[in-house]
Amino acid sequence: MVEVKWKKVRRGLVISLILWAFLRMLAGDVGGWIGYLIATIYVGYSVGEGYMNGAKHGALVGIVGGIVGGIIIGILIIVGLGGIAEEIWPVTGLIEAIIAIIIYAIIGGIGGAIGAIIKR
Repeated sequence: MVEVKWKKVRRGLVISLILWAFLRMLAGDVGGWIGYLIATIYVGYSVGEGYMNGAKHGALVGIVGGIVGGIIIGILIIVGLGGIAEEIWPVTGLIEAIIAIIIYAIIGGIGGAIGAIIKR
């Protein structure tokens, strides 16, 4: 069983947030996705140890980031900032949020695998 390197996952989360915000301002939603993919490629590269390990860590970035983001969006909605929350993440229901997190995990896994392959 592979040990999860949480420090690398946390670093990937921070990098994905920064790149997502910056590239989203420049290129819209596509830029945000590209920034997220770059961050997961970095995570897979830094973890190394085979493409499956990189994919697992990249997917973890997506899962943890989606859950944390969902919690933040939920808090924004509760305090009455639903308009801002919808602009940041246009997911309105629990099922949509779960689907979005699954998509983040898949793209993160692909990015992590690419990063690990690049390191080889």
